[in-house]
Amino acid sequence: MYIGGKEFADRGKTYIMGILNVTPDSFSDGGRYNHLDAALRHVETMIKDGMDILDIGGESTRPGYIRISDDEEAERVVPVIEAVKSRFDVPVSLDTYKYQVARAGIQAGADLINDIWGLKYDGGKMAETIAKSGLPCCLMHNRAEADYTDFLEDMASDMAETLRIAEAAGIRDDRIILDPGVGFGKTYENNLEIINSLESLHIFNCPLLLGTSRKSVIGLALDLPAGERMEGTLVTSVFGVIKGCSFLRVHDVKENKRAVQMAEAILSGGKS
Repeated sequence: MYIGGKEFADRGKTYIMGILNVTPDSFSDGGRYNHLDAALRHVETMIKDGMDILDIGGESTRPGYIRISDDEEAERVVPVIEAVKSRFDVPVSLDTYKYQVARAGIQAGADLINDIWGLKYDGGKMAETIAKSGLPCCLMHNRAEADYTDFLEDMASDMAETLRIAEAAGIRDDRIILDPGVGFGKTYENNLEIINSLESLHIFNCPLLLGTSRKSVIGLALDLPAGERMEGTLVTSVFGVIKGCSFLRVHDVKENKRAVQMAEAILSGGKS
């Protein structure tokens, strides 16, 4: 798969997607990077720490978040995308489920669209937008309520529906990354189960992205606030490598990069 002119292996290697929230209310780092200079300094640091892709988000999607208008979200992310693309040689992902924001981000230079609703938010408009752009996308599993008969089977059915929407819109199979959506539309137990069952999603033959960084599942397991969840995050990242995930979406790039390198060295027996 090519993202932003760079090639990413579909299997056998795990890449780091660094998180840049340009929001005042993110659950973990809200307000830290919603000024352009601070955001760019953080991007530079993440690149030095080994980030492979940058994921920019302009609206918090934490539990209980307040939805903002498409225009306000675009006003947050577009200048940052443009500034990053003009200064750094790093692929840029735009984290949005709104097709109008996606359109603005694509015009600004975004290389990938990361949709937390898996193309199901707007009746197909996001799918059409992505298909028209020809860009790769990350499509996440999500539900309004954590109501399942058989969690893993129901989740697989949901993701199959997302892929049907993508196919109908004309999004190519080799442009799709799937995200199990840890922390979205799932109970604490559901989240632990899917982390431990990530290999089940390889039935779709798409690269997988795991996003667990500092999330509530870690806080609940360890009884820790968001700022003290790095060790728990690293454990989930190693699980992601072992289970064959191609991408990890994280806040702490340096530490997760090292954890990935160590896990890959063990799995390969030191052979590159």
